[in-house]
Formats: sequence, structure tokens, C-alpha cells
Amino acid sequence: MELTLLGTGAPDGLPRPGCPCASCATAVGDEARAATALLVDAALLLDLTPGPAFAAARAGRSIAGVRQVLLSHPHDGPVVEFPAGLPAPVRVPDGRELSVISGHRVRAVALDAPGTGYEVTGPDGDRLLYLPPGTAPAGLNGPFETPGPYDMVLLDVLGRPDALARLRGAGAVTATTDVLGVHIDHDVPPGRELHRRLAAAGARTVPDGTTLVVGDYHAVPDLPRRTLVLGGARSGKSVEAERRLESFPDVLYVATGGTREGDADWATRVALHRDRRPGSWRTAETRDLVPLLTSDGPPLLIDCLALWLTDAMDAVGAWSDETWENGGAAALAERVAALATALRGTARTVVLVSNEVGSGVVPATSSGRRFRDELGRVNAILARECERVVLVVAGQALPLR
Repeated sequence: MELTLLGTGAPDGLPRPGCPCASCATAVGDEARAATALLVDAALLLDLTPGPAFAAARAGRSIAGVRQVLLSHPHDGPVVEFPAGLPAPVRVPDGRELSVISGHRVRAVALDAPGTGYEVTGPDGDRLLYLPPGTAPAGLNGPFETPGPYDMVLLDVLGRPDALARLRGAGAVTATTDVLGVHIDHDVPPGRELHRRLAAAGARTVPDGTTLVVGDYHAVPDLPRRTLVLGGARSGKSVEAERRLESFPDVLYVATGGTREGDADWATRVALHRDRRPGSWRTAETRDLVPLLTSDGPPLLIDCLALWLTDAMDAVGAWSDETWENGGAAALAERVAALATALRGTARTVVLVSNEVGSGVVPATSSGRRFRDELGRVNAILARECERVVLVVAGQALPLR
């Protein structure tokens, strides 16, 4: 199948009319997007962008041969333009299959929010799944009834990363599936940041008017196995780390801080982290990281290395100058080396979070300076073992590797 994206934006487009925000102000050129609409083999049109005939002409295509127009938005969704000469647009009831004269088969997919998703099978057997904005497949029905992964999936990756996680968990999306982010809105700055966030989810987007061949996998982003996210206090490093795994199922969140009896502030911080995480994630409160890294299992999010180091320094007596000089430093180096070795050999996807201390003030005590120095060494050692290293400053992620 050949797919032309007449639009890739949210229902109001990007920039939104009259919106003064920074994202809308910078959505120009290829980053300006009309409402999402897909033209499949010049015969099937999914949703309508304003001025579909002109949009198709700009892409070097024509809608004159369209045999079927399907709408995915709910009945109270955005107003659409019904151009003359096209078949009347319809919405297919959930679960219903439709055969198009062109040889395509379409099945309506039930969703967990108003709207209809569509599974399209081409004459040669290639399959794509298209979901409207803000939706995910409902339950274990819909696309999961058809075995095997889709060749291409188009969905609201940024607005509903859990939808992508659900599809991955069901085997409907695998490493060979081309995942396209559509319904792009002004929540994420266009340009580099937009493409970076999509790539972290194993997805990509393209400019309006792009034509793709379903089943062409060459542009599927290569997801890193190991990522280190660094940042100062309240920099947004934990949010960045969580974003990198929120589109994957069965994540194990490894909390190295544990619990602190009677510390109300700590309890509040822990609760904020917990409430922000997807409900499908599990949590393990442990600082014993090597067994987790050397075993098989779902992706790990380890937050954070500074608390792991605090516990490791406690264990080797590093706060005492005498103990430190008489075996403590060597014992800590062994623990760090064991962690680095486990990270190097892990078969799991891992995102680690750590504090960046290099630009901070000089601590007033020798133990404080020791902790600062050792955390800097731990960060450098583990960064060498990671395919991706990111520094977060004021909520902005700066790729270092």
C-alpha cells in the first residue's frame, strides 16, 4: 500500500488559529500541519483535512479516484468539509468489516474514548492501523483479534503513549512496525524536540504531503538499550526518564530511595512520582541493582543513582576518613565496577536517573566533597556503558550522546 499523509496535525491544525503560544509561533514550514487525513492508494480516504483536493494536489496526488471516505472522529468532533465529487463520508460501526472496490479491506476498531479506529488491509496483505486523537484500543478486542504485528501504525503517540504500550504488549507493534505520530498539537515544541520525543518512543513523524510505502521499515527509529538521564534538582530529569518508557508495557520502576518513617516531605515526593507513573507499571524498592540488570524481564527505570551511591557509601563506611583510607575507597570502587559490568551486559532496556553535581557549589565538609566526587565518577563510568546520555536543564533535554 502507498500512503499519502494529507495532514498530520491535531483537529485544529498546527499552528492553532489565533493561538499565541511559543509552539504555534514556531510551527512554520514543514512543521506547520493540517488536520490529520490519510490517502491510501489514491482510493481510500481516512478523515478529511480542510481543502483535501488542494492538499492532495500539493502532494502530487489526486482524490478523483477515491472510492470510500471514512471518518474516525466522534459525531460531535470537529467540523469537516465535504468536497463535491467524493463519496459521502461514513463511520463504520465497531467490529464491522468493509470491502472497498479497490481491493482494500477495512475493519472498525473499538476504542476506549469516542471515535473509531480503522485497520486497513491492502490487496497484497500489508496492514496498517489508524487511531483518532486521544484514543487507545478498547480491552483485548479490536486489532488484537488479528494475529501478528501491523506493518504501520498511525496514532496520537504524544497524547496517548499508553495506547502504543498496549499495542506493544499485545504484539500488534514490534520492532519492525513503522510507528507514525500524527494528530500533532502544540503541547510539544515543533522541530528538534518533537522528533526527539517521538524517537524516544520508537516513533517518528513526517511533513504533510509525504508519501510512504506501508511495509518499508528502513526509517524505524533504533531504540537504545541503555540511557542515562542527568540533571540538577527539580530539573525535570525524572519526567524525562519516565517519558522514555511510557509507551512500553510492564515497566519496572526501581525506587532506590526506599521509605523514610516520619518524613512527611519525603512521603509527598514519593507520592507525586507514583501518581505520575502509568498504572500498568510495577515498583520495586531496592538498591540491589546488579541482580535486576543480570536477569531477564521488562524495561527498568532506575531512579536514582545518587541514592544508590549514598547506600553504597554507607555500606563501606565511606563517611569516616580513616575507614575510607583503609579499604573503604577500594570497596566502593568494586561496587561501582560490578554495577557497570552488569549494565554493560544487560539484556533489558534500562533508563537510569542521576544528579549532575559537577556545576554545584563546593561542599563545606570532607564527606560532602567525597560524595560529590564519587557521584561524578559514577556518572562518568556508567555513561560510558550507555548508548544515550541526556542532560536536563530547566525541563529541556540536551542529548550528550
